[in-house]
Amino acid sequence: MKSILIFLLVLILGTLTYGFYIKEPGNNQGEIIIGITVLVIAFVFMPLFIYHRYKNKNIKDFTFEKYQKDLAAHNKKEENR
Repeated sequence: MKSILIFLLVLILGTLTYGFYIKEPGNNQGEIIIGITVLVIAFVFMPLFIYHRYKNKNIKDFTFEKYQKDLAAHNKKEENR
């Protein structure tokens, strides 16, 4: 998965660079390429990246409830001193 993400990132950066390179004031082809590249970033690359980063993580570790419990335990510990 990591190699797919790296390949996709290089491909996206290359396409984005190409779009800016051929962009001219009278020609819309560069803007179309840039727009499609941005859509690929938003709807293909980012979901794959997020899935790759969080596939083996416990989502409850990232919620506010865990922080509240840890804060309450810390406060109780401070009161007992």
